[in-house]
Amino acid sequence: MEKWQMYVTIRQLHEKGFSRRSIAEKLNCSRNTVDKYLNMEAEEFSTWLASTAARKKKLDDYEADVLTGLRKHPDMSSAQVCDWLEEKYPGFNTAESTVRRYVKSLREEYRIPKVTPKRAYEAVSESPMGFQMQVDFGQCEQRTVGGQTIKLYVAAFVLSHSRYKYMEWQDRPFTTNDLVHIHVRAFQHFGGKAREIVYDQDNIIVVSENNGDIIFTQQFEAYRRNEAFQVYACRGADPESKGKIENVIGFIKKSFAKHRPYTNLDRWNEEAIDWLDRRGNGKKHNTTKKRPVDVFRLERETLRPISVFASVAAEDKNVIHSNESITRVVRKDNVVLYESNRYSVPLGTYDGQGKSVKLVVQDDTLTIIESETGEVLGKHRLSLEKGKLIQDRSHKRDRSKGIPQYMESVAQKFEQYDLATAFLDEIKVKYPRYLRDQLQLINRQWDRHSAKVINLALEQCVNQKLFSGTDFEDMIQFLESIIVETTETALAQSYVEQLTPEAEMTYHVRPETRQLDTYVAILEGK
Repeated sequence: MEKWQMYVTIRQLHEKGFSRRSIAEKLNCSRNTVDKYLNMEAEEFSTWLASTAARKKKLDDYEADVLTGLRKHPDMSSAQVCDWLEEKYPGFNTAESTVRRYVKSLREEYRIPKVTPKRAYEAVSESPMGFQMQVDFGQCEQRTVGGQTIKLYVAAFVLSHSRYKYMEWQDRPFTTNDLVHIHVRAFQHFGGKAREIVYDQDNIIVVSENNGDIIFTQQFEAYRRNEAFQVYACRGADPESKGKIENVIGFIKKSFAKHRPYTNLDRWNEEAIDWLDRRGNGKKHNTTKKRPVDVFRLERETLRPISVFASVAAEDKNVIHSNESITRVVRKDNVVLYESNRYSVPLGTYDGQGKSVKLVVQDDTLTIIESETGEVLGKHRLSLEKGKLIQDRSHKRDRSKGIPQYMESVAQKFEQYDLATAFLDEIKVKYPRYLRDQLQLINRQWDRHSAKVINLALEQCVNQKLFSGTDFEDMIQFLESIIVETTETALAQSYVEQLTPEAEMTYHVRPETRQLDTYVAILEGK
């Protein structure tokens, strides 16, 4: 019905002498729509309209999601809509041009206009591979899931030739120390460094322009000398000098950060890396018409190697701390994200409640430590590649045996084999998809607790119909607490029994309790 009303209105305005351009502006629709409707007679339009009503578009299943996003955020771009659909629906695989046309049709159909600010840039010649990298900073305000507002700060890096990007976020303004640390991680991410790096004349980098002879901050200058790269400090608002990174900052703000709910900083940085892999580096660039990740495979070979930065730490101890710990959250697949790689932790570490661990980097080793207990969960050799899964063999599932054999091996560890088999059979019925995880949880108890307590816990779980690995573990801990309490009581009683009759009489003597007035009288000298 809305399309028919649009058709009638366009015909009426055209009969009144309005130009096709003015009709499009007045009705907030495209010039092509006006041309299409004016070139169709009423009967022809009715036939076409009836045919479109029965035809289902490829993205109609996502119409509710798209409309909700457009109505809530009218300035959202079609590229951002496409990215959100890819993130929400892992199996979503539709060309961005299809999404763009669909968003455009929904905007026209439901009258949701979009105003895009324009900015002019002058074309700049391309830099050779490995020659230049551009760095800039940005900040934005985000809404938390609780509705509060938080200010976040981002440092972004881009290789000028391939447009391959890296970014890192903080919830506080950057310092020179932060900048040096981020450079180290960015260079590790790229697998090398460019010969020249372009910056704004930011006060965490530059102390004074000195008539063109730039004076850098002490920490940054020490790091720059050690890594031996050239610095080009351009003037502010100079798109010809650093237009690529300005575009990246704008792209990050509009496509990644805009309207994205904030939970915590670790999760935000993980989402940022995922977004770079999926869109920032994974989609075709508008200028080069190539995917940055594809060009980067060639440009990476031209980057200069990263220097050992121990000398920087010696000059200024505040720059690099090899024993600093970094907090991360364990992902649901029992891995920890660090420098775009995934490092494994023992199966079952993920608890579904945002379990945090600390990462300690020393030389070429990454140590993962449980935050609460200090237990070392794993040690891995750092990988210089990106997007890799580094997994300890002991962290992997025991796939050398099938499920029946695994159940048999676990049951044989108990004194009451038949009772253990019945217990595991119940778990198999209750948790068919997670049976191996349940068996591994039960199997780990033999390395942590005594056989006596484990066998007693089995009896109690069966008697109370508690058929799960978690309940079994909780029962063991409960029984151990009772054993400790009982042992302490028995020791105390044994001590009393060993006393002589006179000593035992003294042991049971209790001091006399006097009234407060007695002590007051003594203090007053009475």
